[in-house]
Amino acid sequence: MSAARRKAAPAPARPAAAILKLRLTDFRVYAALDLAPDPRPVCLSGPNGAGKTNILEAISLLAPGKGLRGAETAEIARSQDGEAAPGWAVWAEGTGPDGAITLAAGAREGARRETRLNSAPATRAALARALPMIALSPGHDRLFADARAERLKFFDRLAFAADPALAEAAGAYEKLRARRQRLLDEHRADPDWLAALEADMAAHGSAAAAARLDALARLQAAIENAPDGAFPKADLSLDGAVEADLAAGMSAAEAEDRFAAALRAGRGRDAAAGRTLTRGPHRTELRAVHRGKNRPAGECSTGEQKALVLRLVMAQAEVLRAAHGAAPVLLLDEACAHLDAARREGLAEMIAQLAAQAWLTGVDAALFAPFGAAAQHYAVEAGRVRESA
Repeated sequence: MSAARRKAAPAPARPAAAILKLRLTDFRVYAALDLAPDPRPVCLSGPNGAGKTNILEAISLLAPGKGLRGAETAEIARSQDGEAAPGWAVWAEGTGPDGAITLAAGAREGARRETRLNSAPATRAALARALPMIALSPGHDRLFADARAERLKFFDRLAFAADPALAEAAGAYEKLRARRQRLLDEHRADPDWLAALEADMAAHGSAAAAARLDALARLQAAIENAPDGAFPKADLSLDGAVEADLAAGMSAAEAEDRFAAALRAGRGRDAAAGRTLTRGPHRTELRAVHRGKNRPAGECSTGEQKALVLRLVMAQAEVLRAAHGAAPVLLLDEACAHLDAARREGLAEMIAQLAAQAWLTGVDAALFAPFGAAAQHYAVEAGRVRESA
């Protein structure tokens, strides 16, 4: 659809999560920033270092996790003349699946970050429900050629947004795995204590593996249901020992027992290596094949890999809309980079069909021409933001 046609087309009658007021205080390059966007996509253009990504990072800190950049709390406060501000804050009003919401995140000097929902502390699950969100950074451009752990982390973040139980199971599993490794490293663990810890570890690991398989099935179904277009479809799979057992029809109890036995058998090897070599959910691999080329995604060009990742993100956005009843907020940092004109047009079309509030950044306003008046456009320069045509 051309920009002119999109300007005249009515918005689909679909609910969406959206930020309607955003205020930053002493955040990165911003001493103070107030924006009042509407539910349409938000396009931020300007030179590198102007502060575009800072806005997306601020929004991402209103969701569970460490944010778009994974920055430590102390790194975020605005610095001037070598002196850091005593703290920083992000405040927003908007709408989510359950109606109007107020969100705030911030930290005072030396303190941990706090995140509040409607003026009260919130759990990860409550935040994920209140404002569903998916974030994509330039670091994901070659996701399929990156390390295995990065692909798994990316998949888990997508899945966490739809299923907070996966986040809880995966988090508990990692804590138990670290405790087990410390005991093995110290060579003083009681075998019965280790066995009990490994049983808990196997239970949480199996729960995480089952949740991943469910998330993968939903994501693949959304990819199948999406119309063909400028973005290629991928065939996805999870290569993991526990996932394989569950996929083969093994019961959860049997999968837990088998994994716990593997942990017991691998104690000596894991102690000698100083890390958990026993195959478990921490070593699961997300595999993707470019369907049109029947080629592993990691062997595709940067542009093709980015197109595959964007297809995954938009498919997961449809999963979230089905799960929560509202399309998520999308944070797409430099999403149009490495995309040709047809794919930039296709991205605008997918966002319009989803009726999502997407926040996009780019160095050139021309990258967002396909959105036309269906988006709101801002120019960002040296920490200043103004509306643009």
